[in-house]
Amino acid sequence: MTSRIVVTGTDTDVGKTVFAAAVSNAIGALYWKPVQSGLQSETDSRIVMQLGGLSKDRIVPERWSLGTPASPHRAAEIDGLQIDPEALHVPDTGGRPLVIEGAGGLMVPLNRSTLYIDVIARWGLPIVLCTRTTLGTINHSLLSLEAVRRRRIDVLGVAFIGDEQPDSEGIICDIGRARRLGRLPHLSPLTRQTLQAAFARSFDLDDFKP
Repeated sequence: MTSRIVVTGTDTDVGKTVFAAAVSNAIGALYWKPVQSGLQSETDSRIVMQLGGLSKDRIVPERWSLGTPASPHRAAEIDGLQIDPEALHVPDTGGRPLVIEGAGGLMVPLNRSTLYIDVIARWGLPIVLCTRTTLGTINHSLLSLEAVRRRRIDVLGVAFIGDEQPDSEGIICDIGRARRLGRLPHLSPLTRQTLQAAFARSFDLDDFKP
């Protein structure tokens, strides 16, 4: 069975895109960002191509590309559009692994009635929860894990982003009943080479196999 993983997070700018680039490279996956909000700067697909070393044929085009850097529901409204969550189907990748990156956190609305987490539950795919190691992460992480478990979403594990915080990382995984996959430190410089090396040091590829 092919690895198909949803990379989500506790918040926006938590590090999902950097992690998605690293894991896509490591498992030879295609990458898909179904909904992209904010087109004034580099898109997440472009960042993943650069940091993950992915060729263009490994990028599945966005289903919705929205101009405003805001919650998808609001960005769509500003653009005069409405996102139809029922139209978000997991693409056929011809047997190749697939990494899907969500937008913002789990509970962001896609329209006025549907949250991103509802679509993830419909897909029936396992998630990797990306979370910070900074102050406040315990609350945000445990709330996110509780939300996915209430919807019977499988949790592959937690990927921590930032400086090492053993106590916070441990209590999140213990109380949240989730596997600690590893931790990506903040990298300077952040390049394809430094990212690949950090991922290889901190994560076990066997954890991402179906």
